[in-house]
Amino acid sequence: MKRRDFFKNSSLTAAGVAVSPLLLASNNNVDQSQLYDSLQNGEAKNIIFLVSDGMSAGTLNMADLFAQRMMGKRSTWVQNIMDGTFKRSMMDTGSASSLVTDSAAGGSAWGGGQRVPNGSLNVSEEGENFKPILQKFKEQGKAVGCVTTVPITHATPASFCVNQASRKDQASIALKYLDLKFDVMMGGGHEYFSSIERSDKKDVYGAFEKAGYAVAKNKEELRGKMNTEKPLLGVFNTSALPYTVDRLNDEKLMKTSPTITDLTAVAIEKMKKNQNGFVLQVEGGKVDWAAHSNDTGGLIYDQLAFDEAVRVAMDFAKEDGETLVIVTTDHGNANPGLFYGKNADRNFDRIKEFKHSNKWIMDGITKDTTPKMLQELITFAQGYKVSDEEAKYLIDLINPLDEEEMYDDYKKPFEELARIQKNYTSVGWADMHHSSDYVEVGAYGPGSELLPPYIENTFLHNMMLTAAGIKKEVSPR
Repeated sequence: MKRRDFFKNSSLTAAGVAVSPLLLASNNNVDQSQLYDSLQNGEAKNIIFLVSDGMSAGTLNMADLFAQRMMGKRSTWVQNIMDGTFKRSMMDTGSASSLVTDSAAGGSAWGGGQRVPNGSLNVSEEGENFKPILQKFKEQGKAVGCVTTVPITHATPASFCVNQASRKDQASIALKYLDLKFDVMMGGGHEYFSSIERSDKKDVYGAFEKAGYAVAKNKEELRGKMNTEKPLLGVFNTSALPYTVDRLNDEKLMKTSPTITDLTAVAIEKMKKNQNGFVLQVEGGKVDWAAHSNDTGGLIYDQLAFDEAVRVAMDFAKEDGETLVIVTTDHGNANPGLFYGKNADRNFDRIKEFKHSNKWIMDGITKDTTPKMLQELITFAQGYKVSDEEAKYLIDLINPLDEEEMYDDYKKPFEELARIQKNYTSVGWADMHHSSDYVEVGAYGPGSELLPPYIENTFLHNMMLTAAGIKKEVSPR
């Protein structure tokens, strides 16, 4: 049968069934006042929006399997699905320019409520700005903020905060944060705040302090400033925070670097004091970074760390009774999975013995590293011994790199290491880039009843506004 005949003679057409336009229309076009009429459990005083950036279905699945085998319990996310606690939806993650979004456009769909081209933060291809949602909530008198495990100026937190034609200009985004005077902003990104690191030599830390902010640069300083009445800026690493698996096996990092759970708990404790409520975005950004580098240990341990932040948010919401929690991802990435084989269970359990990420291994390789030394490095970091041939193959890929390329993660053979690693963990990867997957959304608390079974990503913007009692959409500025 020819392709056109298949569609012409489809069962619906052949049976004379007319397909309702409502089945084909986007539910994002529902009038917001009509959406407000659907509220059944009152308005949400607070909103906690949690994003496991770049979480494919396989990531959620493997983290839950790992939690069962390592800790004897389900992941918080999956347990809330099993209990029926989460209202669930499937979400289309596309952008204005592609079926496959990047994090800037993916976050902007939530932040500005409109699809924009990849690389843009709440700015259309024609240059129209869409007001970010945290600015809208700040105008309503709510405390607002973001916490993340990557630079606080990175695409996902920035998508809730600013308009920027290019996500790449993180130095400018740091200055825009200063003007916005949000209540809590915490993550990595020292290079965009330090006068020493910035190309323009501006002392952005000093500017925040002059504007009345408390500034924390390590875990101890955060502990000392968490109860301050001042707004809080926390920047805890030059770029991103360390991978969880590396932090757990490094005494210095354990003492100096806060976890995503620490940051989430501090942000909630600080912002809940606002009588008008708060809106907080929490991002597990290193999940995405691990997926890009096909880093199995980095991925699973960071997904479980994010899952602990979900637990903190849910514990607060259940006790508070006025908090909407939304848990989702902006897109899939690299589509990892545990694959069949007679040793799949045993291989997967090896990840319990991991002390370090693939990035830690790659960072430990120098021009002087021999295949035997690499074997010893991997055995120490992850508990298995690669073959002589596998070790030599990796060294042969690294040797041609010049001195500058040795510091460039994009030049290092992460993909090849992951293929070798699959022989010992049974975890494989489809690619090293974002995917177009429909993704999971879970919601709990007042306003969760607004979530239909299928949405486009922009729907969550109006859902949050409506849940908080803002009946009429604010026009783009």
